[in-house]
Amino acid sequence: MSHTLESPLLETLRAEYVALRERGLSLDLTRGKPSAAQLDLSNALLDLDLGADHRDAAGTDLRNYGGGDGLLELRRIFAELLGIPVAQLLAGNNASLQMMHDVVVHALLHGVPGGEPWVGRDAVFLCPSPGYDRHFAITQALGIRMVSIPYLADGSLDLPSIERHLADPAVKGMWLVPQYANPTGSSVDETTARALAAMPAAADDFRIFWDNAYAVHHLTDDEPAPLDILGLAAEAGHPDRFFVFASTSKITQAGAGVAFFASSPANIDWYRHHTSVQTIGPDKLNQLRHARFFGDAEGVRAHMRAHRALLAPKFALVERILGERLTGHATWTHPTGGYFVTVYAPARTATRAVELAKSIGVAVTPAGAAYPYDDDPHDSVIRIAPSMPPEADLAQAIEALCVCVLLAEAELGA
Repeated sequence: MSHTLESPLLETLRAEYVALRERGLSLDLTRGKPSAAQLDLSNALLDLDLGADHRDAAGTDLRNYGGGDGLLELRRIFAELLGIPVAQLLAGNNASLQMMHDVVVHALLHGVPGGEPWVGRDAVFLCPSPGYDRHFAITQALGIRMVSIPYLADGSLDLPSIERHLADPAVKGMWLVPQYANPTGSSVDETTARALAAMPAAADDFRIFWDNAYAVHHLTDDEPAPLDILGLAAEAGHPDRFFVFASTSKITQAGAGVAFFASSPANIDWYRHHTSVQTIGPDKLNQLRHARFFGDAEGVRAHMRAHRALLAPKFALVERILGERLTGHATWTHPTGGYFVTVYAPARTATRAVELAKSIGVAVTPAGAAYPYDDDPHDSVIRIAPSMPPEADLAQAIEALCVCVLLAEAELGA
């Protein structure tokens, strides 16, 4: 098709794109980082005077070694929030991602309860996709083969596909963000959770890495409690199936929070055994600051409502602009929690749209990043992280991204 024949639409979009480039934008939608205003909500942590009382309820001097399970007072708060018995919940240092990495390494080197070491075997992880790129980075870095499991059209997990894969004894693990998933915002319902807990697996040492990163990150008045996944697993006869992770990284100070690990008693003993070689205890003073800052579980809920007051308008802004510019051209998610909006651009346009955005100063997560090996089979998914930019910058970034999506579509059709 000649330029003259396709010019009415394409020329308009190109002119709009050139105008955006001339504005010298420098905007970032790449990662789900809390904004400065969100971080300010926890500034009191930095100024909290612990006084002369550095002991926990058990009498442990928190300035010293020991206390490998983490501060009991903080564990009680998050046990209530996560729906997990406090004895099965451990508190560590700031990064749940590091915990996940270490658990995979321990499984590779030593095996999990009921199994042999995974190393030297053709270990496989199932990866619901689009999913969390940093999960996939762990298994790729450690040489574990990944199999993408596409979500169904309604955003639910493809349980029949998962069950078929579990007939293969090489399948040892599965990544999953069960509530407000990164990046789709979807949540696992109780029926699906029960199915995952009860599903037969050829590998007795199959584990689901249940990353409850957004358990309290609601964007509406509806605040569903996390599923009692450990209880469901025990009821289904697979008590050791789930490794549960969570953290305060997007609750308090992202770089100085507290991470949590929970599982069955057998898995907890296994985890304690291997981490005791790594450390003689986590940063318990930081945990004490968090416990005193929150006071109780309701203190966390109130704090997260303050986060919601800052985040919800940004998600509404994204929804409005996408509706104005991309209706009829793309679809997108409508999350009620979490940190991301996923745009499903026309097939074979996401990579080009992200390149166009980068060229005018709008940084977006690389196309394909939400899939194992960066392989989006449709080249369609674009992940938007609205949290960090101020609303004025966010509006500019989304407007510019929409132009790039439309231009990539128009170029493809030209």
